[in-house]
Amino acid sequence: MGLTNRNESEVFADLVTLTAQPGYVYAVAQICHRDTLVTYRNEYTADDLSDLYDPERLIRTEINTLLGLMMRQPLDLTLPEPSQIKAYVARSDELMAELHDAMSGSMFDTLIGNAASDADHENVWKGAMMREPIFYGSESAYSFQYRDFFLEKHSCDDDWLRQNKGFTSRQAQQVARAMCSSMDSRASKLYLGDKVAKQAADDLLAHFEFTAEQVSQKTGLDIGIVQAVFDALTFNGDNAAFQEFGDFNSVAATPLLPTGRGSVLLFMHYAIYEALYESPFFWMNADPLYRQQASDNRGGFVEQFAYRRLAAVFGADNVFTNVNLIKKDVVAEADVLVIFGDRMIIVQAKAKKLTLAARKGHDGQLKIDFAAAIQKASDQAWECATAILSGTCRLVDDKGREITPPQSIKEIYPFCVVSDHYPALAFQVSQYLKYQTTEIVQPPLVMDVFLLDVLTEMLDTQLRLLSYVRLRVKAVKSVMTSHELTALAYHLHQNLWLDPDLSMISLHDSIAGDLDVAMTVRREGVPGKRIPPGILTHMQGTLYERLIMQIERRADVGVLELGFELLSMNDRSCRNIHEGLAGITALAAKDGKRHDFTLVVDEGKTGITFHCNPNPDSSAINDLQLHSEKRKYVQRANVWFGVSLSPAGDIQFGMTYDAPWVRSAALDELTKGMKSPMRMESVIKTLERSLRVEKPGRNDPCLCGSGKKYKKCCLS
Repeated sequence: MGLTNRNESEVFADLVTLTAQPGYVYAVAQICHRDTLVTYRNEYTADDLSDLYDPERLIRTEINTLLGLMMRQPLDLTLPEPSQIKAYVARSDELMAELHDAMSGSMFDTLIGNAASDADHENVWKGAMMREPIFYGSESAYSFQYRDFFLEKHSCDDDWLRQNKGFTSRQAQQVARAMCSSMDSRASKLYLGDKVAKQAADDLLAHFEFTAEQVSQKTGLDIGIVQAVFDALTFNGDNAAFQEFGDFNSVAATPLLPTGRGSVLLFMHYAIYEALYESPFFWMNADPLYRQQASDNRGGFVEQFAYRRLAAVFGADNVFTNVNLIKKDVVAEADVLVIFGDRMIIVQAKAKKLTLAARKGHDGQLKIDFAAAIQKASDQAWECATAILSGTCRLVDDKGREITPPQSIKEIYPFCVVSDHYPALAFQVSQYLKYQTTEIVQPPLVMDVFLLDVLTEMLDTQLRLLSYVRLRVKAVKSVMTSHELTALAYHLHQNLWLDPDLSMISLHDSIAGDLDVAMTVRREGVPGKRIPPGILTHMQGTLYERLIMQIERRADVGVLELGFELLSMNDRSCRNIHEGLAGITALAAKDGKRHDFTLVVDEGKTGITFHCNPNPDSSAINDLQLHSEKRKYVQRANVWFGVSLSPAGDIQFGMTYDAPWVRSAALDELTKGMKSPMRMESVIKTLERSLRVEKPGRNDPCLCGSGKKYKKCCLS
């Protein structure tokens, strides 16, 4: 279907009529089976997820819209003829496609009009323009993240939940998990029997139907507790407030739909897990005596979450919470501070939610909400960074410990972390965020707790996490994506280093398939690959990887920068390093002498000289230093690294030279006649020839060391 001539309100009116038809709920059941279930055999793979990226499928926000409109009147369980259900499904698809066209068309018309009138770019993306990205944006979280983080977020509210709702956070999670598990097992039986096409509509609906008795038996919980969870999450009323797109849809907050026959319907895992994570805010906010405590608990959750995830990567000794920067008084505060070598991360955490008016595209409210959370966090991170760099502040954490910052700080990375889903967060950041940078203070990286979780799960060492952050902030203006998970997935696949001449790349959500699989395998226990194929797998077992692992275990600034350089390389350069290291370490082990090679990267602006020293003495450091300085000068490079390794491939010492190239009469004389480094292909061939063992003559000593002639020993 091409761009429609109808506006959103006209399409909405048709959807209202369609969803009010008798038995429309059976069409929803078929749509959910078609568009929300993932089937796989033996091993879960990215290919199994391909249908989820099909633009023809209905996404969760679209299905919730259908459910919300359907519940504007009592649920009608009249069973239509199969042909009628099929017609309902087809018409739903048509209208949702038309809706997208109407919303997109309005947005593009405005963009074209602004471009024709030379409107200021900063004023182009008004709130109304954000409605399409907000409605159709990628999911912020995996459903299992909502499920698992619900306990972290609300276990401290258990007393209130027990007294006011009749259950604890863990009991609510058990109920939701049991319902979702039952949905999976029911669907698996259906698909294993290859009975999908033959399944009767009422049987298909039954896959989404539950009673408190069933869940009580499955969980072992008292039926009263199960019923209390049902009561808290069951839709009641007529959803009359849902009059247009962006209005509050009660089905999102209460996804259990009452059938009137003692059961409820739950159509999606995501719906109940998200509701558990989000809805307690509204319950507790309605209690004036608990409102402030609930707010404090939410804020504490974000800070503690960020601390735990970052401490798992950097070590608890390098991560600090609630760090006050003090002159005479407190001038700034970092919610979480990470120190690794000469790098720092400043985390500012916020629990501010996006309001309904902002989600509807109200320009003023959207910017107010953004300013109250994202912009404020970014500004606070900048204040902390400048206070630290002033050198006039004491740093004291919430345990009263005095923190000593690095003597020389190379880079500071601001992290702005929010606790809740902000629709189209990456897009909002690209349009609205204002920030300052210096050579040391980098652009802020904005994320929710869900992205921070995935970052620290997949990049679980200091060097790899910081390397990605460095590349991501460097490419902050040149990567267009609907969600930061897509940028991370691209990096895991082939590294996020971008050609400086590249102005912009756009990343499709389907790039995240292997990452989605890896996270599901890790958190849900399904069979499949725990590591996405790419930069974490393609050099396994090589000397390149061994070198990276050694750098990761040390915060030595002499080799830390080298680690970042190595992790930004393409596959060919990584292979060259492995083969070069294999050659010089083997030669050194064979003849006991020092061997070396040099690799030039980044169009000659950067280079690395590797030495392999079997018996390093005090002169080895001087030799490597002089060799690296001469190579840097001859190459006219800005950055040069020198690394000394043992024949076993262990780092002995390293050094970094980072300064613009300037002409020197002394170095001109010292490097007179010194040629540029050999191409790596030639280096590797030379090393291979040197390692090749020549066959001895008949009367030569035998290679086995027996002292006999070859003809009287191993030749026979």
